[in-house]
Amino acid sequence: MRKIQYLFTTVFIILFSSLYFAQIPGLVNYNDEDGLNNSYTYQIRQDHKGFIWIGSDNGLYRFDGKEFKQYGKKEGLRNIEILSCMPLSNGEIFIIPFLDDFAYIKNNKIINSEINKELKKIQFTNTPGIARNKDEIYLYNSFTPKTIFVYKNGKIREAPLVPNYQKKSPMPIIGFDFDHHLTYLLSKKGEIIIYHTITKKETICPIESGSSISLFEHKGLFFSMEDKKVSIFKLENHSFKKINSYESKEVIHNIIVDKNNKLWLALENGGVLFFDHPITEKLPPPVKLMDQYVINDILVDSDNNVWFTSAKNGVFFIAEKFFRNYISLPIQNNSSHITAIAGNSEYIFLGYNESYGGIFHADRIDDIVFEKNGKTEHRGVYANDNIAIFGLSRKVFLYDIHTREKHLLKNYLLKNIVPYTDTSVLLCTPAGLTIYDFVKKSSLDISVDERVYSALPYTKDSLFIGSFKNLYKFSLRTKRKTLFLEGYYFTDLKKLKSDLYVGATNLKGLILFNHNGIIKEITEKDGLMTDKIKRVDVENENIFWASTNSGLHRIERKGNNIRINTFTQTDGLPSNVIAGCVIRKDSIYIGTSKGLGAFSIKKLLTQQKFINKKVVINSVVIGGKEYFDFNRELAGKSPGNDVILNLSFPDYTSQEKISYRYKIEGLNDHWQTSNSSKIILNAIPPGKYTFKVFGLGYNGKQSYVSSDLSFEIKPHFWQTWWFTVLMMLSAIGILSLLIILYSQKRRNEKLDALYYEKKIAELELQAIKAQINPHFIYNCLNSIQFLLYKKDYTETENYLEIFSQMIRKTLHYSEKTFMPVKDEIEYLSLYLDMEKLRLKDQFDYTISVSEKVDDSWVIPSLLIQPFVENAIKHGVSGLKDRKGHIEVSFDHTDASLCITIEDNGVGIDNKYKSSDKSNSFGVRLSQKRIETFKQLFDTNIILKINSLSEKQGTQIKLYITPYENQNTSLHH
Repeated sequence: MRKIQYLFTTVFIILFSSLYFAQIPGLVNYNDEDGLNNSYTYQIRQDHKGFIWIGSDNGLYRFDGKEFKQYGKKEGLRNIEILSCMPLSNGEIFIIPFLDDFAYIKNNKIINSEINKELKKIQFTNTPGIARNKDEIYLYNSFTPKTIFVYKNGKIREAPLVPNYQKKSPMPIIGFDFDHHLTYLLSKKGEIIIYHTITKKETICPIESGSSISLFEHKGLFFSMEDKKVSIFKLENHSFKKINSYESKEVIHNIIVDKNNKLWLALENGGVLFFDHPITEKLPPPVKLMDQYVINDILVDSDNNVWFTSAKNGVFFIAEKFFRNYISLPIQNNSSHITAIAGNSEYIFLGYNESYGGIFHADRIDDIVFEKNGKTEHRGVYANDNIAIFGLSRKVFLYDIHTREKHLLKNYLLKNIVPYTDTSVLLCTPAGLTIYDFVKKSSLDISVDERVYSALPYTKDSLFIGSFKNLYKFSLRTKRKTLFLEGYYFTDLKKLKSDLYVGATNLKGLILFNHNGIIKEITEKDGLMTDKIKRVDVENENIFWASTNSGLHRIERKGNNIRINTFTQTDGLPSNVIAGCVIRKDSIYIGTSKGLGAFSIKKLLTQQKFINKKVVINSVVIGGKEYFDFNRELAGKSPGNDVILNLSFPDYTSQEKISYRYKIEGLNDHWQTSNSSKIILNAIPPGKYTFKVFGLGYNGKQSYVSSDLSFEIKPHFWQTWWFTVLMMLSAIGILSLLIILYSQKRRNEKLDALYYEKKIAELELQAIKAQINPHFIYNCLNSIQFLLYKKDYTETENYLEIFSQMIRKTLHYSEKTFMPVKDEIEYLSLYLDMEKLRLKDQFDYTISVSEKVDDSWVIPSLLIQPFVENAIKHGVSGLKDRKGHIEVSFDHTDASLCITIEDNGVGIDNKYKSSDKSNSFGVRLSQKRIETFKQLFDTNIILKINSLSEKQGTQIKLYITPYENQNTSLHH
């Protein structure tokens, strides 16, 4: 029965092996869904910037790692059947179509024969042969070359023909040696003629060839292809020595030698053969790849990634690490979605997302079918050296490794399988726990009143049990559980060493704990790609691995510190969705959603921290003008001062998961990140800037160095410094003018006000003078009347004479605002003489002028006379016991002119001072004049009236502050 069962399993695997076709892990197919809209892709090339160029039946495509850009009829191609292209070091891409209508790309623009008439010189009736010599492209008829066209920098020239007989009976050209000026031709006799284009010398060299042969030269080696056989020759001493050959079981339709000098053979009916040794060494047995696809061309790019063009299936890509892992360990039947993994000393056991599993051994995976067409996935796998337990989500199977028999144990709603003892496992289910002894074939169900997702024994009778929300300690002896860690959903639990455990949680990262509680939480903040951890596998007590849907982490403990290494597809993993791993010394076997990956841990740890590439700045738009040549000055201006940069980061291993980290020096030092390859800088102010950008690949790895581009935003005329200065000066000028005009207006208003105030003051002064004159005349007339009454005609005559002089002077000075001191003294003398005459010499007077006083100084006119009059009338005129005396003095003290009028009359007290003297009409007029002078001429005049108590009498002092005014002529 066991033999029948084994035979059935073997037959099933053979019959249904196509269902599990061994696709290369990490193989990526680009087709019309990715923007590669064509049926056939032909030759594939890489330029010096790293871009991939693909010829197709629908134009030429450029791939930068993120998107395909098509160059077709709309872009200017007149023939969209593009067989190949030749990238040149000057940035041009020479386009080779089927037959004619050649073109090239310069500054991202198609230059066709309508734009450049030179291209019309190239005419062929069949597909031309092509060779490149630095920046020159040689085009010729492969079979009957009569003319060689040479393209360089937009110009076409005809190269000198090889031997003259080529014109009559041309021979096929099979290659060139440009460094040595040699052309290789194939004669009709099957010999190779080496023609020196300088010396015109010919050398005939025989070569083994069959009747139907295709010959070409590559870097000094010659390749012949005849149906299923390939031979490689090397020229030595004018003869060709065969150094390698290979005969395939299938017809070969193309030979490719990659940049590493390794041979690829594309098979006519699908697939390619790869020889993993340089062609100058002995060829090893080939590895067959891609046998479901007809491959047209193969490219090994600058990073050793491999590209395949195909008929009707687009372009295929496999990263160097995937390819190298596959070549080194070509695991057959390895493409299934692995959801569980375990291992023993010899085998790796795989559980898939369907109802079958696999056993990896000796570089192949043998499938085990548990349910035909079943779709239930594996939740866990356990293995030792004798048995394996495959736990599907609803059933558990026991598999005998030696007999290859499988037995259904029981229908379980399984969540996990955990090792317990040497002969038993723990089955975690929604109903609780089951201890299954695979030796005795017995099971024991344990109810814990929880849905159990994970478990771990930590003593003989005690377990950690993880539910959907909490972690408990559970005693198998007492059947009691105790809450240990609340709020943690543990998906896996593992022991690192005595009293140290690590747990994988669904949302809170990794938890290190002991019997007392949590020691450390490891989360995204510490460097994890995600906090959702699926499984933990222990390498040793200090190192463990964490599986996630975003890659694989290796965590190493060093005291209280941790070191995290992250591995993803960019490191060669078949997928980032990791189910778990098995560790054997330096080897690690990783189960992923795209198959099993096998790696050396040491090699994984040598991963580069940076991507050895730079961002390519394709063009920059400044001021509405697009620049492609960055050697010229990049400057411009536009209404909005916007700058647009078109970027590419040709890191193909990141598989389109590319972003950019950039800043603009001169604007700010803030780094920004963008997923778009078009960076738009809005409203950049005028100035000089440097754009610095790093490429970010998958897993956040950064390009090793930034790409820098300096540019300038030139200001509009209103943004220039001189315009700013001019505007500032204009603003200052306008503001100053406004201030001046305003000040002038205020000054004029003030002057007008002062003018009117002065006019009023002058009118008031004139009115006062008008009052003074009648008052004086009245007093004089009163005296004349008194003399006439006494019939003293002589005195009357004298008085009238003096009076007439006084009248003349009074009339004269009453028109004047100021008068000199000497005139004031003369006027006072006349007045005192007249009053002395009237009073019959009742008083004497003296007028003195200090030497400090200049008698030409001017003082307010007629200011002193009323005070002198007051001294006579109220001071000395009524004296009986003594003769009166009036003294007028002019002195200069403390920058003021001091005028003193002093009498020896009856004197005054406070009451008399306020009622009589102060209220006398003349004094009141004088005080009013003083106030008017102050207002009108800003002249400071101080009046003081003192009573002389010791010698009796009254003293009046006038202090006049010197003032100079052109309008008043007041000086001192």
